[in-house]
Amino acid sequence: MIVWFDPFSGVSGDMLLGALLGLGAPLDGVRAAVDATGLTGWTLDVERVQRGSLLATRARVGVADRVPARRAAELQEMVACARPAPVAELAARAVAAIARVEADLHGVPVDQVHLHEIGGVDTVVDTVGVAAALHLLGVDEVVCGPLALGSGTVGGSHGVLPLPAPATAALLARAGAAVTSTGLPGETVTPTGVALLLAAGARFGPVPDMTVRAVGYGAGGRDVAERPNVLPALLGARARADGDVRPMTLLETTVDDVPGEVLGYVVERALAAGAADAWITPVVMKKSRPGHVVTVLAAPEHAAALEALVLRETGSLGLRRHPVDRLALARRSSTVDVDGHAVRVKHGPWGAKPEHDDVARAAAALGLPLRTVAARARSAVVDDSAVVDDSAVVDDELDLGR
Repeated sequence: MIVWFDPFSGVSGDMLLGALLGLGAPLDGVRAAVDATGLTGWTLDVERVQRGSLLATRARVGVADRVPARRAAELQEMVACARPAPVAELAARAVAAIARVEADLHGVPVDQVHLHEIGGVDTVVDTVGVAAALHLLGVDEVVCGPLALGSGTVGGSHGVLPLPAPATAALLARAGAAVTSTGLPGETVTPTGVALLLAAGARFGPVPDMTVRAVGYGAGGRDVAERPNVLPALLGARARADGDVRPMTLLETTVDDVPGEVLGYVVERALAAGAADAWITPVVMKKSRPGHVVTVLAAPEHAAALEALVLRETGSLGLRRHPVDRLALARRSSTVDVDGHAVRVKHGPWGAKPEHDDVARAAAALGLPLRTVAARARSAVVDDSAVVDDSAVVDDELDLGR
């Protein structure tokens, strides 16, 4: 199943939880997952509230434990006890992401990081609750629209800070998140909200092709005059069980007088300009001359601009254009920690592989062989059966049907 979030008013842990409960995640199942952590002094209830012109689902966390701050390691130990295991793993990734950015911001080791505003009981309930709700709904792909950011400042244990808060900004960069502005003062996107999207392997984009099964609205904790403070969510099934078929355009030209450096540059420029893929194939041309076919795969709306780019950079007098269908299998990404370095892992139906660029950066920083770092990243992947074999780990980034 796919869930798509539209954070036009922002996102937080409780808004995500409310949206998922609004989609039909069973409250008892979510409570059971949190209860398995051994956490005490909490309650989780659901209520229908009005936010602007919309009725929405509010996930209300009651807290009797008012501990002002906890070490990140304590929170990780708690969420690691959640059940079932996939719930614990997702929640632990979210807490680890927060701990890592806080450690980087304050220049302290991860195991010494204290979480203040996000170190309480409600953070455990939010992270485990969202992980449990995704699991109970059978969600295996999360897509999110642009995150709408507020402006101004926010006060906390570290004094007055700009918005987005530094931890939030660091997580946005780590997630490669798409953002926009609400034009409103105040905090609309929280570290917990972004960390949960990152831990769930969310990708940022428009509504995916799917058959909608349920709609939910997660309520924020406050009401604002300008817009409903809600997080809309759509739950759906993929348009095809085996993948998503989309029309594409294949562009190609054959050249025999373009240097290799230029050919490589054309591929780089095409990918940067929006091509889904680009490659060079050596061929033998007429009169037995060696040459190359430059091929670019593009969405139809990008085809004209990419045609101009290929012709301009190669000097070719023409190219061929073919309409094709592309079958793109479902994929997701996750991030694992290798000795303090974040390594993204791309997952497809038949395999998973650490991203080469991340592996290379970590290997250089750690002074370890590339294969050693890749092996450690693979060992951290939750589903060992989805790991690719050793012979592929030093290839370029995994292409799962782009």
